[in-house]
Amino acid sequence: MNGSWGDSQLVWLAQQGDQAAISALVRDAHPHVTRFAYTLCASPQDAEDAAQEAIIILFRKIGTLRATAALASWMFRIVRNECLRLSRQAASLTSPGLQELDGALGESAEESVLLRLEAERVAAAVARLPRVQRSALIMRDIQGMSGRATADALGLSVPAMKSQLHRARAQMSTLLADGQ
Repeated sequence: MNGSWGDSQLVWLAQQGDQAAISALVRDAHPHVTRFAYTLCASPQDAEDAAQEAIIILFRKIGTLRATAALASWMFRIVRNECLRLSRQAASLTSPGLQELDGALGESAEESVLLRLEAERVAAAVARLPRVQRSALIMRDIQGMSGRATADALGLSVPAMKSQLHRARAQMSTLLADGQ
């Protein structure tokens, strides 16, 4: 069971119910899924919850995966959907007047507010991107994933992924330059 993350033989064995293969897949997938969740989710708590949910789904539903090569794409879609669900849930529960400033020690209140406002501005610009462009931008520019891995995770060809990434970067430049 020394297969790598997403190794097709390991995935196939897991699909057949091999408990050792399922355990190895869960163990191998966890750091990748968690890292992806931290780039997409609004908070560390949401990232941990999304990663945990994705691992539970992997454990429970590996037999329903159609193509062994699609494991990474499948897992990243689960994480993305879970982050979106948690974000929507938090937005519906949180009142703007109740949010706390989480400035670091040593920062003035003014610096803390300015940093938070800038982070919110960038996050709002990223959120305005179409889903595919947003995912491509996060995977390539934040996570540092390779072009091939990003394209595979998004279910696109490498040229199509590059096109989406270029559009995302151009749109981010426009949004941030316009002060939106």
